[in-house]
Formats: sequence, C-alpha cells, structure tokens
Amino acid sequence: QVHLVESGGGLVQVGDSLRLSCENPRGTLGRFVMGWFRQAPGKEREFVAAITWSGGGTSYADSVKGRFTISRDNAKNSVYLQMNSLKPEDTAVYYCGIKGPRGGLQPNPEWYDYWGQGTQVTVSS
Repeated sequence: QVHLVESGGGLVQVGDSLRLSCENPRGTLGRFVMGWFRQAPGKEREFVAAITWSGGGTSYADSVKGRFTISRDNAKNSVYLQMNSLKPEDTAVYYCGIKGPRGGLQPNPEWYDYWGQGTQVTVSS
C-alpha cells in the first residue's frame, strides 16, 4: 500500500538550502520510479527530478540542474531532494510521486500513480 508523506519544506532566503524527504510509512517503495514535482500558484504541476528504483538513474529539469540532487534510501522507504542555491522562482508546493518502471524517468505527471500531500517551499529575497 502506498501513502506518501513529504516533509522538510519551509521559508528560506535566497541562496539557502533545504532537504525535502518523502516517505512511504506503510511499506516499501519497491521497484518504483520516484519523482519530485512542484506547483506554484496559478501554474501547472511541473517536473523537478526523478530517480530509478536502484538510484542508478536520475533526471532533472533544466531549471534545477546543478542545484538540486535527488536520492533514495530503499531501506528507509524514502526519497530525498537536496536543494541548494535556492531562488525565488523555486517557491512552490513540492510533491513526490510514484510510478511503475514502464516509461522510465517520465517528466509527465500523468504517468505517476500516487502523490503525497505536498510541502511548501518559500524562498524570500
């Protein structure tokens, strides 16, 4: 059973760092692809990063490459998003999603089957 819970959001200054966590407390993340997405007010949900079940493959949106790092710890049923050098345009609600291995590291949120409730990240200038 999948029940994703995100945490780690907050209010930070430009240039600061945050580490988001996403956990499935009800069980394993299994052989699933995990993705991080974000949604700002009035905008559609957009892809941030994704990682294969083994952690050996990752994909990032161009806007976060070099600043964000996705990782996972399957023993802890968790996936993480380390966000460095935060900018005001990173302000959004961040969601983690889970999908099966078919289709690979999809940036399209319609491929993801389950979502967490989201965690707010606000970057103040």
